[in-house]
Amino acid sequence: MSTRVVVVTADVLRPQMAGPAMRAWHIADHLASHNEVQLVTTSPYCELSSGRFVARAADGAGLAAAEKWCDVMVLQGYVTHHHPELGTSGKFLVFDVYDPLHLETLALTQGLPGPGRAEHVQLSIATLNDQLARADFLMCASERQRDLWLGQLCALGRVNPYTYDDDPGLRRLIDVVPFGLPDEGPVHTRPVLRGVHPGIGPDDDLVVWAGGIYDWFDPLTLVRAVYRLSRQRPTLRLYFMGTRHPNPDVPEMRALREARALVEDLGLGARHVFFNEGWVPYAERQDYLMEADLGVTAHFAGAETRFAFRTRALDYLWAGLPVVTTEGDYLAELVASEGLGLTVPPQDPAALADALDRLLGDAALAQRCRANAERVRERFRWSVALRPLARYCQSPWRAPDLAAGGTLAAGGTLAAGGARPSPPPAPSPPPLPSPPAALAPGAGGAPGAWRKLADLADLARHHYRQGGARQLAGRAASKALRAVRSASRR
Repeated sequence: MSTRVVVVTADVLRPQMAGPAMRAWHIADHLASHNEVQLVTTSPYCELSSGRFVARAADGAGLAAAEKWCDVMVLQGYVTHHHPELGTSGKFLVFDVYDPLHLETLALTQGLPGPGRAEHVQLSIATLNDQLARADFLMCASERQRDLWLGQLCALGRVNPYTYDDDPGLRRLIDVVPFGLPDEGPVHTRPVLRGVHPGIGPDDDLVVWAGGIYDWFDPLTLVRAVYRLSRQRPTLRLYFMGTRHPNPDVPEMRALREARALVEDLGLGARHVFFNEGWVPYAERQDYLMEADLGVTAHFAGAETRFAFRTRALDYLWAGLPVVTTEGDYLAELVASEGLGLTVPPQDPAALADALDRLLGDAALAQRCRANAERVRERFRWSVALRPLARYCQSPWRAPDLAAGGTLAAGGTLAAGGARPSPPPAPSPPPLPSPPAALAPGAGGAPGAWRKLADLADLARHHYRQGGARQLAGRAASKALRAVRSASRR
């Protein structure tokens, strides 16, 4: 008898997908080989369908129906913050913690004034602690991440006699499920850049940056490296594949604005550096990757980098691209140990320019990197990467400490009979900023100001209908964060 599995993401299911949606989609697709599967997004956007599983958007009632139908729920991100009823379900709960939300939030909010930053970080910590306390099974993206989560599980009391005696290696509590690659190889279907995109010729030296430009990345060092190298390699071209995130709730990042400004200041625009004014559809990304000579990614030193898993950069392996990357994260360690390209110190334009020049100029080295990529990518096929989750769904188990009852070190008491622990108190998100005095009645506000307020009210009612007060508060917190960031730039 097959298991009924619901995979829940907060990300949008569109042809242009970001990492969380991509991962959720492939999880659903792979599990559908031996299970009944529904993929549910809590966003309003579901524009994809599959003949192997059900894909749909769901509000509170739809989520309740999915929870009632399934045996196992696979949850990611802030889903349980916006829909806490999912975390108290009696079904088998799998939490996908491939994205360390608290470290990402620290990087994203760096430089914010006032208490807002601390409140957002605390919210992410509380969300993760609640998930770690309630999970029957957890999956992360690397052994490095697993060490991070094991420490946090120890602090929460989840590493205890029940879980240890069940499996001293604790793989039945948390295992590694890396971001994956399609089982089939990439096929170039049509020209998209070389000889097609204005400014990119058929024989240019083409370097691509896959995915978005977020504040934990360092595109400025890369732009400076391109500036240095362009003087000796006039045919050098850098193409950023994504700027407008497919999820409208994700604001434009400071890193993107600064990269655009630097490109213009250095006179590189329309000559050496190009931005895709949108987001490459997921099913078409191979056309861009396979026309490139190199794939590149750059980031800063820090905790976010150490425990990150750069999901879109993994596509470089799929396309057999030599990689140039900053040291410090899991991908850089893989590149260095497996001969997939070259790594450079953080924030070093000269070293980055030299690495790009070396791989572009040494055909034999580039070919060795391509051959190594063909070998290494086999271990990241989705059919391989998802084996721990597939094994769990084939015969799901209740975490032994949750089944037996006991006391957590931090986060509440477990009731006998396998009840979920009561969640630790979560901080309230920052409130929306007060409207400026210029919008008060009779103050002579700008035309359309009241219409904007009415639109905000309609949006608030929509989010309340979708997910109740929790979702409304979460969306308000997101808008407050954007407002604070905007004010801090003035």
